[in-house]
Amino acid sequence: MLKYSSLRPGLHLEEMNGNAEDLAFFTHYLQNYSSEIAQPFEKRAKKYYDTISSELKMVSEPQLQAMLPLKWDIPFPEPQDPEFTFIDLFAGIGGFRIPMQEVGGKCVFSSEFNYHAQKAYELNFGEVPFGDITKINLNIVPKHNVLCAGFPCQPFSISGKMKGFEDTRGTLIYYVFKIIEAHEPEVILLENVKHLVYHDKKRTLSAIVQHLEELGYIVSKKVLNASDFGVPQNRERIIIIGHKKNKFDFSKLDKQPKPILKDFLDKENDFEFLNEPYTILDEMKRQESGLIFAGYRNKAIRKAGVRPGTQHLSRVHKQPNRIYSTEGVHPALPSQESSGRFWIWHENKVRKLTIQECYRIMGFPKKFRLISNRSELYKQIGNSVAVPMIKEVAKQIKKQLLKTTA
Repeated sequence: MLKYSSLRPGLHLEEMNGNAEDLAFFTHYLQNYSSEIAQPFEKRAKKYYDTISSELKMVSEPQLQAMLPLKWDIPFPEPQDPEFTFIDLFAGIGGFRIPMQEVGGKCVFSSEFNYHAQKAYELNFGEVPFGDITKINLNIVPKHNVLCAGFPCQPFSISGKMKGFEDTRGTLIYYVFKIIEAHEPEVILLENVKHLVYHDKKRTLSAIVQHLEELGYIVSKKVLNASDFGVPQNRERIIIIGHKKNKFDFSKLDKQPKPILKDFLDKENDFEFLNEPYTILDEMKRQESGLIFAGYRNKAIRKAGVRPGTQHLSRVHKQPNRIYSTEGVHPALPSQESSGRFWIWHENKVRKLTIQECYRIMGFPKKFRLISNRSELYKQIGNSVAVPMIKEVAKQIKKQLLKTTA
């Protein structure tokens, strides 16, 4: 049986010179060729195949169809007998896709603007996401049961004009609303940073909920912490769920005791230890969040307006200078970080988390393939969702809200 990787010798995404959209059509067609879902992708996919067929060793095959089905030599193939379908918007590196597939979902469409994230996504799922969501033709988005979107938070006006989701025109979530309007999925699953709750004096979240309700959905929302779902990271995110008939019950989520960071660390590695002055506190106190503030790098910080003796406990002491004990959980990995400045106090030494440890405390499986760009790896994991948390939400969505199968 033909392997997926052999279909594109020398034509991986990093060498496509701007033709990533061709690969998006091609890989979406291959993922869905046996169903009507493939129809919007077929013409462009076959045209792309014609352009590369001369480089394939199997030139005797007259049609791409004759090469199907493929053997998917990827870490995360779709389930053999899917129970529902979903789409993955603002897909990142697949933090939604892994758990949605694990509970029986088949992804029928993905979209992600960032080039490096597209590369990671294809490495792991055999699919290149479509790019800019503002330019996607709604006609190529298939019908689906669940819409997933870890959308960016942008300010928008709700000036009282009562124009429904049209008030969000010019923001990225507007295009999510357009897809919802066009395809009416059974379930909407949105994720964002905790700050969305308070953004623009709480008007932003209110507007999102209002627009989903105007589109016919009953909306539930709650801030969840990844540390309650099996990973040692104090990562709070708001989850918004909409359904046409029923209200999602967050109280049914199965939470776990907070794990300890040290149980997730590498035993041996080429660790980077802190080689500059730092201070470790004589008394470390576990915070309610599970964080244990252990000390700080001896960097000069702003002291104006800070109570004596609290300089290094204050929020003015920036995160890259803080050191946390591995007897507790780790702070949320930030999306702005590109050099891995996550300092931990472990076995009486201060060192950085390795990139593998960062992916582990986000809940990504060991078999997840990483791209070679180190700074992008840190950005990607900081932008991702905690996989186990999304999996528990997905399990309950399936149990509480989904009645149909793919």
